[in-house]
Amino acid sequence: MSEQPNNPLHGKRLDDMLKELVENLGWEQMGYLVPINCFLKDPSMKSSLVFLRKTPWARAKVENLYIERIIQFNAKK
Repeated sequence: MSEQPNNPLHGKRLDDMLKELVENLGWEQMGYLVPINCFLKDPSMKSSLVFLRKTPWARAKVENLYIERIIQFNAKK
């Protein structure tokens, strides 16, 4: 595995990102920011992970949300 010093998601797992987003934003806010059914209707970690792993465009939106809301927010502290 090559080093990726400029990649803010390097070493981050999708399930860890999703857990942190849910803890900080909640499902309702995530559904507002990324309007996909697995966040809007009866959300769960399992169904969200299955959908995000199969749907590259949705995963990209969640990764961007993680960078904007978690990584950049923590960098400003």
